[in-house]
Amino acid sequence: MAEGAAGQAWLALADGTLMEGESVGAPGTRLGELVFNTGMTGYQEMLTDPSYRGQILMLTFPLVGNYGTNPDDCQSARAQPEALVVKTLCTTPSNWRSRASAGHFLTEQGVVAIAGVDTRALTRRLRMHGVMMAGVSTELAGEELLARVQAAPPYGSEDYVQAVTTPSPYQWNPGHPNTRGQAQLEFEPGPRLVVIDYGVKWAILAFLHQAGTEVVVLPASASAEQVLSWHPAALVLSPGPGDPANLAEQIKTLERLMGRLPILGICLGHQLLGWALGGRTYKLKFGHRGGNHPVKDLASGRVYITAQNHGYAVEEASLAGSGAQVTHTNLNDGTVEGLAHPELDLRSVQYHPEANSGPLDSRSVFDQFIAHVKQRAPGSAR
Repeated sequence: MAEGAAGQAWLALADGTLMEGESVGAPGTRLGELVFNTGMTGYQEMLTDPSYRGQILMLTFPLVGNYGTNPDDCQSARAQPEALVVKTLCTTPSNWRSRASAGHFLTEQGVVAIAGVDTRALTRRLRMHGVMMAGVSTELAGEELLARVQAAPPYGSEDYVQAVTTPSPYQWNPGHPNTRGQAQLEFEPGPRLVVIDYGVKWAILAFLHQAGTEVVVLPASASAEQVLSWHPAALVLSPGPGDPANLAEQIKTLERLMGRLPILGICLGHQLLGWALGGRTYKLKFGHRGGNHPVKDLASGRVYITAQNHGYAVEEASLAGSGAQVTHTNLNDGTVEGLAHPELDLRSVQYHPEANSGPLDSRSVFDQFIAHVKQRAPGSAR
């Protein structure tokens, strides 16, 4: 049993499924949309990924926590999922980088977690019936927890971006509190990139900075005028949680910015660009979450193995007449994985090119975009 944890925990799904297990995190009751991730590693990155806000994360790999946790692998300042579901949580991690066990991390971060349940059966249920609301509790059991779950509002009704975005602008650099563990870099500041933070992962900011750019992060509420007031050479739209259809103001902002500077959208940023171009998104049955999703680059024919974490996709037919081109598709289900609009100088990807903790196939997305920005406007556009 993990440090600080004791006793039983219960899991309830909206379809009536009830499971009893072992509490391996903080005490409490948490509700959220139950989703699964198939990654074999990267649990700390997942636990600190803002895109999981409002969701209960279930890991399909049967042993979690075997290499512990450390201060350098976090992707945000806190744990983000409402709760965690695992088969087995390791209490004796072994790795030279480990500073604390996963159980200690969960307890310290206030994450309610349950172990000892059949995650294989639960994953099959979600694949058959789709993701659904659920609850994990150390306080409520059986029908009492189930009643709370069934009365909860659906995941798609909430705007979680406001809970994870930065409250004020900041510049990303090796001295910033968010950059612990990042190597000191020696170069003159290059072109300025503005990143709109819908729930950005720190690895994205680190990659952009390491590529020789000045990175300024703005809140999700930033207006077009506020973005342009920084005189950026380009704009990056971050990943984030929730249904993009809830972000009407952010979509209007992008409509005013398209064509005025190069834009790169990632995950939720990609979906918001789809909306700004006149398209629509739809909810996937159980989403794409893991590090083994094959994506085909339609121009080169090359297939990349990508990291993904999303539950919505851009509807290709809705982009007809917009001038947007589909550049990448998912080889598992044919969904749109990339867009480009040459006239408006924008591009986007549904997957995560920073891919912490892997795979590394698609990091060239950053290199290509920054090379384009530097060629278009050498130095900072002020």
